[in-house]
Formats: sequence, structure tokens, C-alpha cells
Amino acid sequence: MSIPQEIMDRLAIRDLIENWAVWRDAGDWDRFRTVWSDDGVMQATWFQGIADEFIRVSREGFEKGVNILHFLGGTSIDLKDDRAISQTKMTISQRGLVEDVLCDVVCTGRFYDFIEKRNGQWRMILRQPIYEKDTVNPVDPSEQLLLDTDLLEQFPVGYRHLAYMQSRIGYVVKKDMPGLVGPQVEALYRRGENWLAGASL
Repeated sequence: MSIPQEIMDRLAIRDLIENWAVWRDAGDWDRFRTVWSDDGVMQATWFQGIADEFIRVSREGFEKGVNILHFLGGTSIDLKDDRAISQTKMTISQRGLVEDVLCDVVCTGRFYDFIEKRNGQWRMILRQPIYEKDTVNPVDPSEQLLLDTDLLEQFPVGYRHLAYMQSRIGYVVKKDMPGLVGPQVEALYRRGENWLAGASL
């Protein structure tokens, strides 16, 4: 008995999403490139641009010891012909110094992905994380962490601790990324709906 094409497509999309996290975090850069379309784009707190540049700077950070890991949960896929919008529950975990204290920042949210089938292969066109909430904790719980409140409050509530850490180690952090609610995430949902209906990105 043959497997329906829609099931095959959904399995391929989920495989793509899982490969993104495993290969990126493992530093398997050649295979990581294969999840992206030639014109793929990554949007993140610390980087916005084409996939090739994202891979380059991710690799540089990886080789310098920047510690960013991704964990995935459930996925919801809206599929229409050769286009799909997927939302995947995820956490971003980053370890680094915050005010001279070694800390773990954990940010919970969703990957909101524009995925397209080209030449028979599903590839990522655009990845836009949605940042819902985050925390920061010293790796050694006996250490006391004192944050600069003025800096912390410059960032949206969904990723302010992640942004705080990233800004302290030298990244320029985008301050209007979509969160759980608000105009940015509503605009993202509309963009996804329009793209599935045939609009260009």
C-alpha cells in the first residue's frame, strides 16, 4: 500500500526541522546548509540575513566557544501545494558570562518557518522565531547575579534575558522580534497566511 503524498510531505518537513536543530548545534555545517533554499533567510535576535551568512557567523561563534543549543517540541504544519508554514515548539539555551557570572539563559518559544518544495525537495525559505518567555540562572546557584535593570528593560519581555546576555558579549540585538502576543506576531501570522495563499515573501 502506498503512503499518501501529504503524509510523505509532512514527514519530510518534520525531518527538515529536526535536522536543522541537530546539525546546527553539532556544527555539521555542510549538512546544515542542505536544509536551506539557495535564497533562505534567518531572522534571530542577534542575526538577520541570508542563510549562507548565518552559517558563516554561526560557525565562527561555534569555533570560539559560543554555546547556543536548541531543543524541539511538537510541530504544527499548514500545507498547501508546494508551500508550508510550520510552527515548532522550541527552547533556546545559551551558556555564557552575564556580569562575570557563568549563567544559563533558557528562552521558550516557537520556530515559525516558511518552507517550500523545489525540485522535489522541501527546503527552508525563512525562519522567524517567536520568543515567548525566558529566564537566566547562574550555573553555580551559590553565585549572586545582579543585572543592569536599565539595559534589561530595553528588550521585549519574551527574550530580554537572552538579549541581555547576547548584548553583553557584543551582539547587536533586534528589539522588535515577535512574542507570544502583540502586533509583531500578528503581522507574522498574516504574512504566513498570505504566503500560503500564493503571495510572494
